[in-house]
Amino acid sequence: MRSDREEDRNATVDSRFNQTLRNVQGLLKGRSFPGKVLITRRSDPLDNSTIRSPDNHGSLRDSETGPSQQADGSFEDELQSRSNLNASSSASQTKSSTSNSEHTSIEVQKPSIGSRATDSARLMKFTKELSATTVILEKLRELSWNGIPSYLRPNIWRLLLGYAPPNSDRREGVLRRKRLDYLDCVAQYYDIQDIERTDEEINMLRQIAVDCPRTVPDVSFFQQAQVQKSLERILYIWAIRHPASGYVQGINDLATPFLVVFLSEHVEGSIDNWMMSDLPSEKISGIEADCYWCLSKLLDGMQDHYTFAQPGIQRLVFKLKELVRRIDEPVSTHMEEQGLEFLQFAFRWFNCLLIREIPFHLVNRLWDTYLAEGDALPDFLVYIAASFLLTWSDNLLKLDFQEMVMFLQHLPTHNWSHSELEMVLSRAYMWHAMFNSSPSHLAS
Repeated sequence: MRSDREEDRNATVDSRFNQTLRNVQGLLKGRSFPGKVLITRRSDPLDNSTIRSPDNHGSLRDSETGPSQQADGSFEDELQSRSNLNASSSASQTKSSTSNSEHTSIEVQKPSIGSRATDSARLMKFTKELSATTVILEKLRELSWNGIPSYLRPNIWRLLLGYAPPNSDRREGVLRRKRLDYLDCVAQYYDIQDIERTDEEINMLRQIAVDCPRTVPDVSFFQQAQVQKSLERILYIWAIRHPASGYVQGINDLATPFLVVFLSEHVEGSIDNWMMSDLPSEKISGIEADCYWCLSKLLDGMQDHYTFAQPGIQRLVFKLKELVRRIDEPVSTHMEEQGLEFLQFAFRWFNCLLIREIPFHLVNRLWDTYLAEGDALPDFLVYIAASFLLTWSDNLLKLDFQEMVMFLQHLPTHNWSHSELEMVLSRAYMWHAMFNSSPSHLAS
């Protein structure tokens, strides 16, 4: 009897898991929306500067409402909305055109008022955390996962990476000392004659000098001579001080978000109008120092991604293949039948942390989530990559080998806005919650 009960229980668990898996696949096909991923209609386009609220249905980390409760609430809201709409339509037949215009104006304004109130509440949470004598990093990570206001981003990134200490009394002194340390490194390693360098160091500096002009070529800011010189110094000093890996192509991309974010503290307006050469040399040195130390902190957590043969990235590619096979078997099977290896496209994704795959104006938002993940980032990257790939599952099923290679090398993301990126992150979070705590689900 006991064995029969255990078999029934196991069958029930398998049935529930398979149903969940079908729901996830349904999500990719647009048929259903399981878990915490909900799509709400908006009467106006998303504002790229808007930060999602923890109370918003699209937010994940701060949501406490269960999936069924959220779904029920959304359904009731929709019914109520339709009821109100019908009532308004009936009443409008007896009102003048003037009153109709006023009513419409009020209705259109309601979402924006609610949005501003929500954003204000979220900003207050950030302000409260940052104003504490000692910042509680775990709370700051929870807030930051869903996006950071641009004017707070430089300070928060320094904190999340452990470059700036949580204690406010020590913070300024530590940053000043670190910036002076960077200047010492520039004098010791960079501002010297080639005769004082080894052949390996000369070749490495030459490769960096070649790669800097190729960095983010579609953004004119990175074509400025001063920007490329700053990148060159940052990358060369990092490579000299990390001989286990040295400079690896792709690390140049990883420095760009830091450069833009820390420069934003000193300039205004659009990045297209920034001129780094207009800044005094001491500010440029401070920006470079912050970039260098934050890049170092980031790469400390994924050092084996850039050592010989890059075993860390190869490990992530293997995990991605297994995860895609479990989530969307038809796509996995089709890619295998066509002879497409994940290494052919996913290696670059992990090497550059997707910077080359999305518009640059979305990179900072993506990196808010990266840095909020902290030490767990390498594992979470697999789920982001799976979500990113399966965004185009329907397209991939129609393509042969050559077409898939070309498609994955030139993904149609140039018109992406924050809404598409948020959906990628939402699916990644959901799958991480499903699979990461149960690695046996990924076994054959």
